[in-house]
Amino acid sequence: MAALLTLDSLAVARGGIAILEGVSFALGAGQALVLRGPNGCGKTTLLRTVAGLQPPLAGRILASPDIIAYGAHADGLKATLSVSENLAFWAAIYGQSHRLAPALAAMNLEALAARAAMSLSAGQKRRLGLARLLVTGRPVWVLDEPTVSLDGASVALFATALRAHLAEGGAALIATHIDIGVGEAVTLDLTALKARSPEAGGVRGGFDEAFT
Repeated sequence: MAALLTLDSLAVARGGIAILEGVSFALGAGQALVLRGPNGCGKTTLLRTVAGLQPPLAGRILASPDIIAYGAHADGLKATLSVSENLAFWAAIYGQSHRLAPALAAMNLEALAARAAMSLSAGQKRRLGLARLLVTGRPVWVLDEPTVSLDGASVALFATALRAHLAEGGAALIATHIDIGVGEAVTLDLTALKARSPEAGGVRGGFDEAFT
């Protein structure tokens, strides 16, 4: 099975300081990889690098162009637009307008479709932000703590959407501290991949909490 996303000996940095090195894995259709590690270990920096928002220090990211949909802490919403208008905007950007109604249903947003995003609760905004993934049509989801602000029922909705994405041949790279209910997901602990500190003589030390 050909990989959708491959990392080959990747090294990443934050603020010009190396955080992780030697990160290697491959994700194929139907596969999910969950990143674990303490706060500050570099999960967000790794995801931002994979998403193309910053260059790697070393190594390679192998993926087809326009294959990745990135979901970060910000929900990426226009406050004055309604729920459906926000989703319609992104669906049009990706040429996936036919996905709008299924996305509203998948994240239980149909009753909120006409409501302005500014009037939503934190959990509702997060559900709308996650629904945005469903209208991209992109096969690789790169997600940073996707369940923040979600209650148990909404986490279950997201888990169902994620399982459907994997069943349809998609893949996911996720940083999360909770079990999101995807039993087939593989876990990668980033603790052992902390970049060696020259000042420490190459010995891996503790994580700097300033880095995420």
